[in-house]
Amino acid sequence: MNIVVLCGGLSAERDVSFSSAAMAAAALTRLGHSVTTVDLFLGVTEVSAAVSDTAPDLDALRALRPGGSRVGDGVFELCQSADLVFTALHGADGEDGKIQAALDLLGVKYTGSGPLGSAVAMNKGVAKQILTQSGILMPRGIVLKRGETGDVGFPCVVKPCSGGSSVGTSVVHEQRDYAAALDAAFECDEAVVVEQYIRGRECDVGVIAGKALPVIEITPRDGFYDYKNKYQAGMATETCPADFTEEVTQRLQKAAEDVFAALHLEVYARMDFIVADDGAVYCLEANTLPGLTPTSLLPQEAAAVGTDYDALIALIVGESLKKYGDA
Repeated sequence: MNIVVLCGGLSAERDVSFSSAAMAAAALTRLGHSVTTVDLFLGVTEVSAAVSDTAPDLDALRALRPGGSRVGDGVFELCQSADLVFTALHGADGEDGKIQAALDLLGVKYTGSGPLGSAVAMNKGVAKQILTQSGILMPRGIVLKRGETGDVGFPCVVKPCSGGSSVGTSVVHEQRDYAAALDAAFECDEAVVVEQYIRGRECDVGVIAGKALPVIEITPRDGFYDYKNKYQAGMATETCPADFTEEVTQRLQKAAEDVFAALHLEVYARMDFIVADDGAVYCLEANTLPGLTPTSLLPQEAAAVGTDYDALIALIVGESLKKYGDA
């Protein structure tokens, strides 16, 4: 097949997207496909598997191509010429459903969830409402827009409502640090989520075609699982399968599958959880296009059941084609 790997974009997770795209494109080439990578914002580009330990300067990026469009010249035309678009986008301009909606209107086939599931999962406030109503335990929280006030007590977590990779996210232990945390989150989004901090063990569960993969536990070397700890080798210990009891493991996997269904997700996703000190399982959020970088969690989970990286990419392609009746 002729496959376009769509990456980059005007997103704080641009570097992560490039890394995922480089890895996925190499795998797709090994699988016998004809592959072209394209940066959503700037156009066709060479991509690197390296990820910086800081988020990119988006103002500097905008200066490279002034104007209102967030889509580079010729990008959609290139996508239309492909048999399939492999969406290696992360964060804004990738996981919020807008690109998926545009590709649907153009009749372009692509990997991953459609616009509905993408948009709902990306907005943490809306996702929290839906998941809570679906009986899935989540940390108590509120959504604040600019100028609004409120808190949930301390310690708490403050994060952009529609962000990703923990960019703009803070763990706040005292009232005196709260305003600065809100400012950092509002730099990334027009709304923020403030929720209670749950002490416990952080873990993730990937889901492919509605079925959960093994649980992976994440233990950062220092602090919480922020952007640097996520993407720099050696900054966190990741254990897969996680050392939970069979009962807790089954609850986590069932919760991940329930989240996948409740948010109308398709093909694959990865859910973040905290197993609290009292044993309760809290869902934090869902990631509709989880990272495929060398340090990413989903490939490690797949490997734990014998699915190597190339086989994982082939599975994503195959399950995506099923959406269109092509496999």
